[in-house]
Amino acid sequence: MNKNPFEKLMWSIALPGFGQLLNGKYIKGIVLIFLEVLINVQGNFNQIILLSFHGQIEEAIQQTNYPWLMFYPCLYFFAIWDAYKDAGGGKSPFTFLPFVFSAYFVTIGLIFSTSFKIMGILFGPIWLPMLSVVPGIVIGLLLTKLINNYSRKSNT
Repeated sequence: MNKNPFEKLMWSIALPGFGQLLNGKYIKGIVLIFLEVLINVQGNFNQIILLSFHGQIEEAIQQTNYPWLMFYPCLYFFAIWDAYKDAGGGKSPFTFLPFVFSAYFVTIGLIFSTSFKIMGILFGPIWLPMLSVVPGIVIGLLLTKLINNYSRKSNT
C-alpha cells in the first residue's frame, strides 16, 4: 500500500474520507464521507458555494444553515489530519496543532461571516472561513515550534 502522507492529505482535502479509504481504513472513510454528505446537505453547503462564487454573498448568507455548517470545519480538518497521520505523516510532537487551529479559526470565520467586513467587503460564509485557514495554520505552526523548542530545552 502506498504510504505517501502528502497524497492522503490532498485526497482528504478533496473530500473527507477519501484519504482514509486510500489508507485501508474503510469503515472510518465511509463514516467520514457519510458525515460530510449529511452536513453538506443539511448546511446547504453546495448552494452557498455556488452563490458565493457568483458574488451573491447576501443570498449565500440567507441560504446557510449555520448550526449544521458549524460542524464542517472540525470534521474537515480532522479527516485531513487523520489520513495524513495514518499514512505516516505528522510524527513530530504537536504537528496536529495547525489542523486544530485551522478548524477553530474557520469555525470563528463562519460565525462572524454574516457581519465581519474586511475593507468594507462582506465575504460571507465561504470566503471568510477560507481566509481564516491562513491564521489557523500560522498560529498552529508557531505554537508547534514554540512547544517543541521549549520541550527540547527543558529536557536538556
